[in-house]
Amino acid sequence: MSTEDSHDHHLPPMSSVRRWLVTTNHKDVGILYIVTSLFFLVAGGILALLFRVQLWSPGASILSASAYNQAVTVHGLVMVFWFLSPFAFGFANYVVPLQIGAKDLAFPRLNALSYWLYLFSGLLVLASFFQGGAFQGGWTMYAPLNVEMAEATGGQLPMFTPSVGGTMTILALTLFVISVTVGTINFLVTIHRGRAEGMGLWQLPMFSWSILLTVWMMLFAFAALLAALVVLLSDRIVGTTYLAATGSGGSLLWAHIFWFFGHPEVYIVFFPALGVMFEAFQSFCGRRLVGRKWVILAMILVAVQSFLVWMHHMFLTTINLEIKTLMMASTIGISLPFDLMVFSMIYTMAKGKIRFTTPFLFSLGALILFIIGGITGVFLGAIVLDYEFRGTYWVVAHFHYVMVAGVTALIGGLYYWFPKMTGKMYDERLGKLHFALYFVGFNLLYFPMFAAWETPRRVFEYATGLTPWHQLATIGGFVLGGSFLVMFYNLYHSFLSGDPAGENPWTHARTTEWAIPSPPPLENWTGRVSFADGGLSFVDDEDRAAADGGMSDAADRSADGGTAVGRPAVPTGATAAPTSTETAHGDEPDHASIWPLGVGVGLFFLFAGLSAFRQGELVQNVYLAPLAVGLGVTLYSSYQFGMESFHAPEPAIAERWPFDGVEKGKLGVWFFLASDVVVFGALIGAYLFIRVNFGWADWHNVPPDALPGLVNTLVLLTSSFTVVLAMVYAERGSKRGLVGSLVATVLLGLAFLGIKAWEWSHEFAIGVYPWSGIEESVYYLTTGMHGLHVILGMLVALFMIYRASNGAYLGDDEPVEYFGLYWHFVDIVWVLLFPLFYLL
Repeated sequence: MSTEDSHDHHLPPMSSVRRWLVTTNHKDVGILYIVTSLFFLVAGGILALLFRVQLWSPGASILSASAYNQAVTVHGLVMVFWFLSPFAFGFANYVVPLQIGAKDLAFPRLNALSYWLYLFSGLLVLASFFQGGAFQGGWTMYAPLNVEMAEATGGQLPMFTPSVGGTMTILALTLFVISVTVGTINFLVTIHRGRAEGMGLWQLPMFSWSILLTVWMMLFAFAALLAALVVLLSDRIVGTTYLAATGSGGSLLWAHIFWFFGHPEVYIVFFPALGVMFEAFQSFCGRRLVGRKWVILAMILVAVQSFLVWMHHMFLTTINLEIKTLMMASTIGISLPFDLMVFSMIYTMAKGKIRFTTPFLFSLGALILFIIGGITGVFLGAIVLDYEFRGTYWVVAHFHYVMVAGVTALIGGLYYWFPKMTGKMYDERLGKLHFALYFVGFNLLYFPMFAAWETPRRVFEYATGLTPWHQLATIGGFVLGGSFLVMFYNLYHSFLSGDPAGENPWTHARTTEWAIPSPPPLENWTGRVSFADGGLSFVDDEDRAAADGGMSDAADRSADGGTAVGRPAVPTGATAAPTSTETAHGDEPDHASIWPLGVGVGLFFLFAGLSAFRQGELVQNVYLAPLAVGLGVTLYSSYQFGMESFHAPEPAIAERWPFDGVEKGKLGVWFFLASDVVVFGALIGAYLFIRVNFGWADWHNVPPDALPGLVNTLVLLTSSFTVVLAMVYAERGSKRGLVGSLVATVLLGLAFLGIKAWEWSHEFAIGVYPWSGIEESVYYLTTGMHGLHVILGMLVALFMIYRASNGAYLGDDEPVEYFGLYWHFVDIVWVLLFPLFYLL
């Protein structure tokens, strides 16, 4: 079946614009990610060239000071968030299901939703330029540069960022984090529950391993970033004083939360690039990666250690020397696993027969650049040297040698999988020309920055003697940018008129995607993928016979890391779970839904409207229209999303360790709650940090009486009991009992919110507002965030009441159980907040 036959599966042909608006197929979504991320690469690159022209000479006036700060800030944000990771996850969307033997991701509509939220968040950040100016406090958004002038500080904080445009930039990043969370959960469930029979975790291809570890890091790191953004938006929109320069939190609180995210983000960006490099080194050296299992263990070690070294970004703060020394040691320690990975690739080259194709050249170039970035980073890991280099162009150069080394490998990945995605070969001669221009331009741009290291970071004034180095860097920037024109021409021309690629244009590529036609069919393959006999085979479950010749010589190929043909079959822990949501071969899944796009459009307008709020008031009434439209479209699209009949079956037989027996829906809720634990953990940690700095004994609780909090605790605990009753009635098939229990849950939720509203109104009546002081800020934000979770849970419960009244969930208590997991979590959070804000 060709991809053009996809209209038989309720999906328009690829030549139709509607196809790309409604598709949920993982390959289509992957292409959308890749194309969109390249658009943001161009946008971020143009901003970079603008400020490189400004830096041609000291104090040049091409851009105003504000415009320069905006260009530098948004360039960093766009490249780190809207280009690098989404570019990698374009490949992940396309390739990972193929490599693990799945027909799609676990939740196809959520995959499409993740993309649309990503796209609209990027458009929102670009739109911020036209709303009085974008955010201009640097991509790290350090406090207090990231907040506005607050009345509570007596006007001591200058207006560093424009009210609407700056807030819109931060809201865009928040929407992006929501997109990342949705996508992360999807990949975790897919890889842990959708692997083909016989493909244990050790047999995962290296690129899929890199994505698995990346999404585990993303699950927790981006939750911390979300907590930081909630605090920042609370300061800007509501008027709280978390990050005020004169407060007890301020810049140190922001730095802790941000860098708890920020350091894992380096590996979140680089791990997929490592996966591409491993695949390319194996394919073009003609041998398996040397020390493969040790490399996997090294990657796992780095993923864990990445959350333990964040304070090396804070050596210039008031953290005591003992802790700084510990962080310095852990920073040096995290480099050791990377040494193993580097030597693994070097030995793979030494023991193989290298073919210098374009993908390999980019992968080799990435390795060289990363080595330089790693060596120069050692200087920043030493406390004494960091005192000298921090805030200079040494950091800029080192940072780009690491991050853009990842870009280099991902460009190699684009050339590597281009034949699979399009069925056409690119022009090898133009590919090598692109690499030559790219590599020369990159080093011409960034290496002079080491020589000009005394230049202050994010400042366009510098010593006159450094001018030649900056001019050399600017020339390099234009050479680097020009190299992409060669790439775009090459890929576009090859897509239109390139030579046919065939199934596998790379002689030694051994992963599953190279065993099927190029481009792959809509559902990837007929039959079911299996590695149970040690090699790749396609199984017809009706008679367990081999598929009808559609695999060419694929039977002679083993999965990357799998057992070679002729060896005993790999013992398999594949499980068959014949529930109503799982299917054998022959059941047709759906591939089209318009409602992910609808939710994305609604949230775009909703967040655009929210950007005009300041200290709880709408500063420009014109933003009321997009706010209202966005809220309406979001609610309506979410309702239709829930009501839509969409079939996304699980494979009947698959490897599911270590989550055997856990349904994919329940596992997804578990992963979501794990990220939410980090969000509330960061907010509670912020409370403890601020209170300790403020003086524990000097702190006063905002609610004067603990009785309302105690009553609310009893109300929520009772609501957990009614949710359990709803599960019991659903299992028994009692519609009356199910609806009654859910209605009771909603009424108890309303009672909780009513008591909380009364408590807040009492505080407002005596002049206690979120901006009245740091105690008030912490109380209102933390309990308000919990209240928002209660409201979201009640909206879900109302939707379930409507469906249950029409006969849904009877005899199938799984959706009620998933809702119950969320509601119990919300109740547990309140049990923790009650003593913190009412008793201690």
